[in-house]
Amino acid sequence: MNTVKTVRELRAAVARARGEGKRIGFVPTMGNLHSGHVALVTKATQRVDFVVASIFVNPLQFGAGEDLDKYPRTLAADQEKLLQAGCHLLFAPTAEEMYPDGMAGQTRVSVPQLCEGLCGASRPGHFEGVATVVTKLFNMVQPDLAIFGQKDFQQLAVIRALVHDLNMPIQIIGEPTVRAADGLALSSRNGFLSEELRAVAPVLYRGLNQIADAIKQGERDFPALIGAQIKQLEAAGLRPDYLEIRHAPTLRPATPEDRDLVILVAAFLGTTRLIDNLHLNLDAPA
Repeated sequence: MNTVKTVRELRAAVARARGEGKRIGFVPTMGNLHSGHVALVTKATQRVDFVVASIFVNPLQFGAGEDLDKYPRTLAADQEKLLQAGCHLLFAPTAEEMYPDGMAGQTRVSVPQLCEGLCGASRPGHFEGVATVVTKLFNMVQPDLAIFGQKDFQQLAVIRALVHDLNMPIQIIGEPTVRAADGLALSSRNGFLSEELRAVAPVLYRGLNQIADAIKQGERDFPALIGAQIKQLEAAGLRPDYLEIRHAPTLRPATPEDRDLVILVAAFLGTTRLIDNLHLNLDAPA
């Protein structure tokens, strides 16, 4: 696996692979990789001939008071994991390489409606930052397909929309969330949890399953389900940011008639903000 730090080197390496007739897959990350990221790279190796990963902690998607400065940077360990997973090329640029003219005048990519509400409400500008950096990375790599985890369900919806709306010839693949044995979704931010808080964290996913089970049994009073679960989360020591049931394809608020649903949650445990979701298609085979 080669590691490059400039757009010029990246494009040259991808062009060589393309010239050899290889299909290009791309897995963008912010580093501090865990088994979930590794699973995305492994999936890419099964679908294409040449896998590119990126590691870039994008300042454009962090708001004031968020954890940009303390976000873990573990490049050497990440390189080893990517190598073992079969990655062929790692792009690890600096902020200056990604934003050579600074960020103040940077052209931004905005995806209306999908960027609003949920994480977009509590993190203003976050998804604009995500959409902008992903668009830049897509233009740099020009992959045939790109793979993202479904833990960031809203982010995946935003990326699908921008690829569709901007006519990018890229297949977007969403991979199921990788979880610890107790159900907690793997996340780089889990490392901020103390041992005591880590023991509490699985209540988040258990709550999503309780709501899903009630819906499967015919319950359609969504506000009541949400209200009861918020009380349970608070009793366990979490501070919910949001807990909502949405129509999965569009992310609009769900109605009792909807059959394809996603239950989404964000909550603070100590100072760490955790997110999770559970996709529930009532028409899917049992």
